[in-house]
Amino acid sequence: MPRRMSPSEVRSKLRQAQSKYNRAVNRYNSAVRAHNQQVRTAVSKYNREVNSYNSAARAHNARVRANRERLRRELAKLERAASRPAYVTLRTSVNSVQHSYSQLEARAETGIYSERYNNILDLSEREAANSAEVMNALLGNPEDAGAIEDLTASELDPILSELSGDALDRWHGALFSLNPRNPDAARHFCTSARELLAMILDKFAPNRRVLEAMPDCETIPSGAPSRRAKIRYFLHQRELADEALEAFVDEDLENVLQLFRTFNDGTHGSSGRFTHAQLVAIKKRVEGAVSFLWHIIPQPLRQAA
Repeated sequence: MPRRMSPSEVRSKLRQAQSKYNRAVNRYNSAVRAHNQQVRTAVSKYNREVNSYNSAARAHNARVRANRERLRRELAKLERAASRPAYVTLRTSVNSVQHSYSQLEARAETGIYSERYNNILDLSEREAANSAEVMNALLGNPEDAGAIEDLTASELDPILSELSGDALDRWHGALFSLNPRNPDAARHFCTSARELLAMILDKFAPNRRVLEAMPDCETIPSGAPSRRAKIRYFLHQRELADEALEAFVDEDLENVLQLFRTFNDGTHGSSGRFTHAQLVAIKKRVEGAVSFLWHIIPQPLRQAA
């Protein structure tokens, strides 16, 4: 026969059962709260990622619209000036850049490029607009903002500081000389800018490394890799290899070099041949090309150099 419990023992058993029940309820509630917190954290993270993606997409789309509108505007101005026979060789080079960009854009419109190409494609469109803009400036149709911009202001300091102190000093010296009243401005500026582009190519795509990576690449008469081979080397290293993109980058750099020849030949040492707005356009064209080339170089190569 079961032992009879005293009232105090019954109350003790009830308290124990109630305590056990309460602990079970608390564990359940705690697990529910933890689960709900995990859900809220996951939802919050998802919302942040969606917002971040949407924000980046809006910014990208805004840049694309701005770049395309600027390119359309500059090409329209060039079309209106088509009958003016000035700077013929440079104009031919600008046309080559536009043709090369049209081919690149046509490939992009087919969806062949992944999101990894977005930044380079944006910069390519900007370069196409830059080449048309400087041509318009030389033909007497510069952007209005060029009349008030400071010729000594530099957009390249972060890049050149990473490249070398000598490159930074050389660039600032070139900008200091870029004055409408300085008859030696063209020679000084063009020499420094040309050396800057060559320095970037030679430092981050040394001949030996390019030939080791691509033994069958195009070479110049001396046997060194061509400029286009070095561009291909960068794109391969970034896993962005594409013939149309490679061709555009090469045409873009060739256009800048042709601008140097035009700038040098056009002044003939005469003071004031180019206006302030035209010099601003030339400076911006070079800054854009250096920045474009810099963004093509893979980060590991820049860190290892």
